[in-house]
Amino acid sequence: MDFLGGKPKIAYFSMEIGIDENIPSYSGGLGILAGDTLKSCADLNVPVVGVTLLSQNGYFYQKIDENGNQIELPIDFDVPKFLQKLPSITSVNIEGREVKVQAWLYQYKGIGGYIVPVFFLDTNIDGNLDWDRTLTKYLYGGDNKYRLAQEIVLGIGGVRILKTLGYKTISKYHMNEGHAALGTLEIFNLCNDVEKVRQQCVFTTHTPIAAGHDQFALPLAKSMLGNILPDFIINDVTFENKLNMTRLALFFSHYVNGVAKKHGEVSRIMFPGYSIDSITNGIHSSTWVSESFKKLFNKTIPGWLSDPYLLRSAQSIEKTQIWDAHVQAKQELINFVNTNYNASMNCDDFTIGFARRQTAYKRPDLLISDPKRLMQIAEKKGPIQIIYAGKAHPKDASGKEAIKNIFHVMKTINGKVKITFIQNYDITISKLIIAGVDLWLNTPRRPREASGTSGMKAAHNGVPQFSTLDGWWLEGCIENITGWAIGPEKTEHEESDDKIDSYDLYDKLEKLIMPKFYQDRDNWIRTMRSCIALNASFFNTNRMIQQYVLNAYFM
Repeated sequence: MDFLGGKPKIAYFSMEIGIDENIPSYSGGLGILAGDTLKSCADLNVPVVGVTLLSQNGYFYQKIDENGNQIELPIDFDVPKFLQKLPSITSVNIEGREVKVQAWLYQYKGIGGYIVPVFFLDTNIDGNLDWDRTLTKYLYGGDNKYRLAQEIVLGIGGVRILKTLGYKTISKYHMNEGHAALGTLEIFNLCNDVEKVRQQCVFTTHTPIAAGHDQFALPLAKSMLGNILPDFIINDVTFENKLNMTRLALFFSHYVNGVAKKHGEVSRIMFPGYSIDSITNGIHSSTWVSESFKKLFNKTIPGWLSDPYLLRSAQSIEKTQIWDAHVQAKQELINFVNTNYNASMNCDDFTIGFARRQTAYKRPDLLISDPKRLMQIAEKKGPIQIIYAGKAHPKDASGKEAIKNIFHVMKTINGKVKITFIQNYDITISKLIIAGVDLWLNTPRRPREASGTSGMKAAHNGVPQFSTLDGWWLEGCIENITGWAIGPEKTEHEESDDKIDSYDLYDKLEKLIMPKFYQDRDNWIRTMRSCIALNASFFNTNRMIQQYVLNAYFM
């Protein structure tokens, strides 16, 4: 098979991989990071294969009614149009029965022509029970039993399908979050040596709060997994009589990392006794840079596509060129919202973007928590436009309520502050918003943001970020140079306070940010340029992958 060329040494496992706009097998940051990771591997000729679930019906297609109620619809994904079905079939054992697993192939070609194969696992096969055939239909769907079955397919099935496909040179298995941790049991099953398993396994954790780690009641886990779960590791991989996927991955990995420096610290506190490093996330530069900035960088920074570090020299780009590239991206966004949402927005007006998963800890409504103050700022300092986007998990009631609140405020103040919510947030919409707004807003309650990457994408397009000091922003924020911090300094308070943060948000917006945008455009563009030179040059997946190669893969 031609995709076996290059003898891959690394297998990269992720529950979701967002590598192509046409393949809806992702829900948010985790999947987009996975896709960007594999793209940079291709650009750098790193011998890797990707393994994920097919998720034939995707996450969901989002519609929002006039009152802000989110409606989830299945996605109709024409799989054979974008993926190649492979003849090889393996199987996993779930509750004592055999469940067949097949793979669909996607090939990503890097900048120099190197190809990284990605395998999408599928249980929708004749001969499987009806319930088993649904396991690769819905991303993050169903109950705990359904989720555990999905993770059996991903972890155990993923290791087995690689063997079935003829891969004999895999020496590292990289688990992007704990969803694939059960693969360690299959590797142990093959060698019966804990240390040999550890030498092969790398684990990246993304979750800074205990509730976010997948865990399953031990009786359920034993009944679903059978004999592949050895008794002698139970004490190490369980917590409160539940099989904890993070602890399982920790137990069997020789290298573990968090996804930002602060997240590494938080993870070491959460899991004492384990050595946990940190490699700060990045984004795939050429994927997320808008067409107007690509043209500018191609002209002024030759070689940036293969070496994003060269973006350091963006400081020498003429300010008028930076602004012209931004206006092109902004006009494209404004045209989109005006055409599709009758938004009546103006390209000259200060535009704030907030687009990500809609959930309580990200505080999507912090900016509009005091509508009266927001309107006063707009009246005194200049027009404000806000563009929202993002999906709430179908079971996240508070996230759905946040969307409804945005729509409520939209109706009460629209006109004085123009607000638009773009539906069905995906890669295409993300590119449009991130490049087209003037300011990127990020308001997570700390310390709950492991890293975050949307602000990195904004920086690649010269858009400064305004964010609480958490995740990557603790490393990327140079006040008034690359953006602005919301709330107290990192040494003052560990937990976020909504009142303190909202006050600081409005205060800086009124006194620092908007005056700079409207009255000191020259300095505003200097900030835009610094975002590219200081943050885009470092916070990219090329740098990130080089760190993994040196620290985790030992290549």
